[in-house]
Amino acid sequence: MKRYRSLFPVLKKFTFLNHAATAPVSLRVSKAVEDLCKSFTEYGGLHYSRWMNRVKEVRELAARLINSKPGEIAFTGNTSEGLSIVASGINWQPGDVVLVSYPDFPANIYPWLNLKRLGVKVIYIKRKENGVFKVDDIEKLITNRVRLISVSSVDFSTGFLCDLASLGKLCKEEGILLCVDAIQSLGVIPMDVKEWGIDFLAAGAHKWLQSIPGTGLLYVSEKIVERLAHSKVGWKTVEDEEDFSIHFVPKQNSEKFEPGTMNIAGIYALGAALELVFDIGIENIRNRIFSLNDLLFRELTKRNLTVVSPMEAGSRSGILSFSASGNNERLYRYLVENNIIVSLRSERIRVSPHFYNTEEDLGNLLFVIDKYTSGTELQ
Repeated sequence: MKRYRSLFPVLKKFTFLNHAATAPVSLRVSKAVEDLCKSFTEYGGLHYSRWMNRVKEVRELAARLINSKPGEIAFTGNTSEGLSIVASGINWQPGDVVLVSYPDFPANIYPWLNLKRLGVKVIYIKRKENGVFKVDDIEKLITNRVRLISVSSVDFSTGFLCDLASLGKLCKEEGILLCVDAIQSLGVIPMDVKEWGIDFLAAGAHKWLQSIPGTGLLYVSEKIVERLAHSKVGWKTVEDEEDFSIHFVPKQNSEKFEPGTMNIAGIYALGAALELVFDIGIENIRNRIFSLNDLLFRELTKRNLTVVSPMEAGSRSGILSFSASGNNERLYRYLVENNIIVSLRSERIRVSPHFYNTEEDLGNLLFVIDKYTSGTELQ
């Protein structure tokens, strides 16, 4: 994977281990956006048909990433928008219940809490200390009023990976809709919405997919797309969108959730990012990240630092969070001051390497941790 490092100039200055936050983009992504801006500059809108052809190609790439059909993919601005489209599009009845993993990133909490004004009740699927919850825990919460279950594929704090296959099976048996916030797994963990019975999936592209912020994707299964109303409507909502006479006949697939002029630059960036993912192979990416995290786990354990992230097969992801004795916020600041880029989440240090990171990068992290814990930084 070292041969890809030259695509990421951020590595010239930083040991970047923070892909669960806002990840750096590759030179391929920046070139795709630069070329598009050149088109804007020199031709205005004369290349519109070319742009739309590229949008079609990127839609196909996004569908391939999660094993869906292209028509089941809508481009959005971010995860929150995708989840809000789902939450606002269902015909809720007073007394309906939504089960939501908790604690969780607010993007997967607020759209459901907003439904309380409609008489919808939100019940939390409570995580254990390391972020874990089991499908058995969810099954105990199910009543005949539960309409939908929404979970994050990966917990943003601890990195716990939800067993979506088993959860999807349970939802199918109970006739419950399954919605997934997948931003912390797409680009690392293989995703199969068909095999796992996922009805809705939303994700932004600026983390593990390494695209630019402000672009996301929403999957809505073709089996239920007609049941999901579109709360935002515009000129692209309808069939024959280039016919500007008034004919309000909405599209019959997920493209109906794209109401107007699209974020072409963001979609171009996402296309280049997805092509890089497929060049390397999602399983190769996962295996490399897991290998790095295995090494980091061993070294942190030797230092008597507490790793809170699950490391078992089927429960782990690209995230490894740990705690040091004392003030983790102070350690976090010290790491960043020494150009080691990680995150502080839930008062823990969160490390999230990617495929192009190396053992030497982890060595840099550990060297600075050792300096900190030895008290050298105070001298």
